[in-house]
Amino acid sequence: MEVNDVMIDKLANLSKLNFNGNEKQEIKNDLQRMISFVEKLNELNLDGVAPLLHLSSEINVLREDAIKGSISREEALKNAPLHDNRFFKVPKVIKK
Repeated sequence: MEVNDVMIDKLANLSKLNFNGNEKQEIKNDLQRMISFVEKLNELNLDGVAPLLHLSSEINVLREDAIKGSISREEALKNAPLHDNRFFKVPKVIKK
């Protein structure tokens, strides 16, 4: 695959970027090197190599959901430094 100025201009337009002449040449060189690297991977013999679908052989390592009770409002507010028996009170952080 050849990286040319038309491709760079299209990528710049899609990414909403502007490049000067030097930047465009650097990007063109970098993209060509990246594409060459990926094309080099096509030289590998992968006959008999199964694709990697999952990193682990485990099917589901998550725990089962269990319904548990929660604490009451009074218990939640018990250690709050400032509250009004219904809500936590915190210092104002947004100034008008």
